[in-house]
Amino acid sequence: MNTTDLSPFEAAAALIVLAAVLGYLNYRFIKLPQTIGLTIIGAVASLALLGTDKLFPQIAVGAALHEFVKDLDFHSTLMNGMLSFLLFAGALHVDLTSLAKRKWTVLAMATIGVALSTAIIGFGFKGLSMALGFDVPIAWCLVFGALISPTDPVAVMGILKSARVPATLEAKVAGESLFNDGVGVVIFSILLASAISGESLSLIDAGQLFVQEAIGGALLGLVIGGLAFLAMRSIDEHNIEVLITLALVMGGYALAQRLHVAGPVVMAVAGLLIGNHGSRLAMSETTREHLNNFWALLDEILNSVLFLLIGLEIVAIAQDSGHLLLGVASILLVLAGRCVGVGVPMLIMSRIADFTRGAYPILVWGGLRGGISIALALSLPESPIRETILTATYVIVVFSVVIQGATVGKVAKHFVPQDK
Repeated sequence: MNTTDLSPFEAAAALIVLAAVLGYLNYRFIKLPQTIGLTIIGAVASLALLGTDKLFPQIAVGAALHEFVKDLDFHSTLMNGMLSFLLFAGALHVDLTSLAKRKWTVLAMATIGVALSTAIIGFGFKGLSMALGFDVPIAWCLVFGALISPTDPVAVMGILKSARVPATLEAKVAGESLFNDGVGVVIFSILLASAISGESLSLIDAGQLFVQEAIGGALLGLVIGGLAFLAMRSIDEHNIEVLITLALVMGGYALAQRLHVAGPVVMAVAGLLIGNHGSRLAMSETTREHLNNFWALLDEILNSVLFLLIGLEIVAIAQDSGHLLLGVASILLVLAGRCVGVGVPMLIMSRIADFTRGAYPILVWGGLRGGISIALALSLPESPIRETILTATYVIVVFSVVIQGATVGKVAKHFVPQDK
């Protein structure tokens, strides 16, 4: 049977079975954190199957995997499906009071920081690509800067669960990642439109689009989150209240797409509202327990599938040494962009805000890239430039999840030995 004959249910079933089997193997024998383990195992399995194709071309299992991954459409699967659930589930557990104390710092990092990082990475990527013989126009280099600059809240919060980062820093890292991906997606959309058209967007046009997407997303999140809050406060039936949050996520994200506002921002705001005010003022203890258990379980399942998919996506990237070398060289460039993107806002905000000792290295090293960056890279129009950007993106994401994710807890322990 050809992989293109798989129904959506069969494709979903295949992913769940793979995630369960590989998750079991990781937990039983390898014992890595689940997100890291599934990414590594998925990538190794993909490479093994590609190698099998070279040895036994008549079997063609690697080609079948390539078709399976291609047919899944990672961009649509994540951006139009999984992301809404993952962002809402993550936002539910962020302490709004702690986040509010650091709102200006988080805002500065999610705007000024992302913009600075986009520019540094974009111009730096132009230099690297020229040095390695790739002709990538500056407009597309800036598109790469925009898609790789935002930290991925799914990756960040997945790793923070096991990293034992101090609570004060966890609020900064989680809060920033919740909002800077929404800002990053908006900047990406602006720069992509400019790169495709070949015309520069005016600052006025860019500003209008930013207000519509980001500010509009925040307002929509408040409205639909508020409506869900009022509905939940008026009843005491945990099954219906869980269903209301499910409707909030699915209906809210679909509405955001129709209204052309930033869906990730909508989910972040709605999740913060329900997870804090809703949890305290609109839920009984029974409802709170059932709702938290439901979203925690859904979060774990979708996280497992997502990071497995990240590992499997290795079959979609260019395998030649030139592209891979560019990707490896770009790791340092992205870290440099992150250093500036965190350092400048912290310097600006240091006059009005206090920072926990060790905040800077943890924010830099804990700024993980994940599936959102890969999904944005996969959304680029077909061209040799897409192949170059996608390969660099994949190399950076794997490094971020596997190396940074595995060591961020040690960094936190070294710089902040006690929770402050």
